[in-house]
Amino acid sequence: MLTDNVTGERFCEKCGCVLSGTMQDSGPEWRSFSKEGGTDPARTGAPTSLAIHDKGLATIINPINRDSTGKPLSSVMKNNIERLRTWDSRSKVNASADRNLRQAFGELSRLKDKLVVSDAVIQKAAYLYRKALEKNLVKGRSISPLIASAFYAACRDAETPRTLKDVADAGNLKKKDIAKSYRLLHRELGLKIPVVNPIQCVARIASKLEITEKTKRHAIKILEISHEHKESAGKDPMSLAAASLYLSCVKNGEDKTQRDIAEAANVTEVTIRNRCKSLRLDQNMDCKLKYKKPKDTTT
Repeated sequence: MLTDNVTGERFCEKCGCVLSGTMQDSGPEWRSFSKEGGTDPARTGAPTSLAIHDKGLATIINPINRDSTGKPLSSVMKNNIERLRTWDSRSKVNASADRNLRQAFGELSRLKDKLVVSDAVIQKAAYLYRKALEKNLVKGRSISPLIASAFYAACRDAETPRTLKDVADAGNLKKKDIAKSYRLLHRELGLKIPVVNPIQCVARIASKLEITEKTKRHAIKILEISHEHKESAGKDPMSLAAASLYLSCVKNGEDKTQRDIAEAANVTEVTIRNRCKSLRLDQNMDCKLKYKKPKDTTT
C-alpha cells in the first residue's frame, strides 16, 4: 500500500485501487492569528507547568481590544469584555489554596531570576511545595521561608551548587528560618537528598576569582584524594572546595590569598586553614601509598 501525501489518497501499488481518499493530517496546523501575519506554526499554547498556580490550563482573555479581523471594539463591547476579564481573574483565585500557590510561585520566580537555575529545579521546587500544601504543612507558617526551603531542597536534589546563605540573601530572609522549614520538609515528606559533591563547587569559586584551568584541575585532584581517604565526610562542601583551591593556588604559584578565596566561597579564613590541614595530610598519605620503598631482595 502506498500513500500520496499531496492528494491524501491511499492506494494499492499493483492494481492502483484507491482504498481511502482522505487522510488525517497529524502535522502542525499551519495557521496563526498572531500579528506577524500567520508565520508562527505553533498548534497549541504554552506547555503545562507545576510552577503556575493553575498549571497553565486556564483561559486568558486577550487584553487587546480588537476583534478577529483587527478592528477596534465599540465602547459597549469594550465595557462588556473588561467586565468579563475582571470576573475571569477573580474566578481563578477563588480558593485559598490558589491564592497561596499564586503568592508562593511569585516568590519562586524571583528566586529563579536572582540565582539563575534551570527549569528542572523550579519544577521540582513547585512539586515539593504542592506536596507540602496537600499535607497542610503551610497552615500557620509563613509562605516565603517554606518556598525558599523547597527551592533549596530542589537545588540539592538536582546537585546545583546553591548554598543556604545564597537562598537566604536572594529571598531577603533569615538563614535560620529557611533551615527550620527545610528540616520540616525533609522530615514530613521523607526526602532523600544526596550529599553535595565539593567538586561541583570548585568551578563556581574559580570563576569568581578567574583562576586558571590547571589550578582548578589540581584542586579537583586534591578533593578526589580526600574522598578516597573519607576525610570529606561531614564537612561543608564549599569550605573543602575553597581549601583545595587555596592549596592548588599555592602549588601553581597563583597570587590568591585566603581572604580572597574566603570571600568568594562565603566562608571564613579560619575554616579554610582548618580544612587545609586535613587536605595536606591526605596528600601526604597518598604519596606514601604511591611511593613505597622497594623490598630488599638481596640475601
